Amino acid sequence: MDLIKQYQKIRKYTELLCQPLKPEDYVVQVVEFASPAKWHLAHTTWFFETFVLIPYLEGYRVYNTDFPYLFNSYYNNAGDRVLRANRGNLSRPTVDEVYAYRKHVDKKIQMLLNQGVIDDVWSVVVLGLNHEQQHQELLLTDIKYMFGQNPLFPVYDANTFLLNHEINEELGQVKIPEGVYEIGYKGNGFCYDNELGRHKVFLHEFEIDQQLVTNGEYLEFIEAGGYTDFNLWLDEGWSWLEKYKIEAPLYWHKVDGEWFSYTLKGFEQINPQHILKHVSFYEAMAFAEWKGMRLPTEFEWEVASNQFKWGKRWEWTNSAYLPYPKFKKAEGAIGEYNGKFMVNQMVLRGASIATSPNHSRASYRNFFHANERWQYTGIRLVR
Repeated sequence: MDLIKQYQKIRKYTELLCQPLKPEDYVVQVVEFASPAKWHLAHTTWFFETFVLIPYLEGYRVYNTDFPYLFNSYYNNAGDRVLRANRGNLSRPTVDEVYAYRKHVDKKIQMLLNQGVIDDVWSVVVLGLNHEQQHQELLLTDIKYMFGQNPLFPVYDANTFLLNHEINEELGQVKIPEGVYEIGYKGNGFCYDNELGRHKVFLHEFEIDQQLVTNGEYLEFIEAGGYTDFNLWLDEGWSWLEKYKIEAPLYWHKVDGEWFSYTLKGFEQINPQHILKHVSFYEAMAFAEWKGMRLPTEFEWEVASNQFKWGKRWEWTNSAYLPYPKFKKAEGAIGEYNGKFMVNQMVLRGASIATSPNHSRASYRNFFHANERWQYTGIRLVR
């Protein structure tokens, strides 16, 4: 697929994800970490305008001089920005104005690409498309969080594809022998800079489950007093649990003695066979402790990943998010993409059912703080 068609397809998919929304849904921000849908639409457009059109399209003029301030996310090199917690205060510009902004930038990008793509333009456009795919997943999870806090538990899409593939397809364990293995991206396609610095690691022999932990297994943990036994928890996790009165995974509710959860299809009874989702690193660690097992390191996960099916949940690993050997940040704002977040975060591997098509690979290093669970996170265990 040529770059123009790829650009059109990915940009269209973002707007497709917004089709079930009403105008009122686009602006709501119920918590700092979950941005409004309108902001995602505008921010991903700002990325292409700022890093592609302004430097590479001769004579290009910024669409609206207020938009860089409103829709920059965390790029200090790109200027000042609205506080993340205030993104939901932006009732203006309107949803229609944001879609007009997307249309304008799309037209200019295609004009630029039709002039003939130089290497620098190609690489930044491809980065922008992968950036948009990341925001597509965030868009879905932020919409779910917004609806999940609404007492009416609105339906996003009664036929949503996100309810497919909720069952483990494999059972058993994979044994990986002791040895030295290579880690990191290998190939000629796109990858993020945090995947580079391919290097060798030594691993002891281990066995890793082919299946992810299910709702039913986690219910056993809850019923056995998993959320009341401090011996199972990291100290920081226990403090988090007590402070926020955590008693179950995100979106779980106990009604008349039965467990239910909010899904994008609405409020539904928990299916014990379905794969667990929306748990924090703290919860994953406590469950592993209760089972007498552990979480894999990100290196163990990558080495074993070609021997089990993955991609239904982002899987917590017991690896801190740190740079690989010879990691090097790019100059300027693009260098802020990954490197400056390499502190106080844990690595997740795989992908999820909310991950955009063609946006996953075994070397992909996702990362979140240990308490975060609004993504489609799950657990795979090692013994």
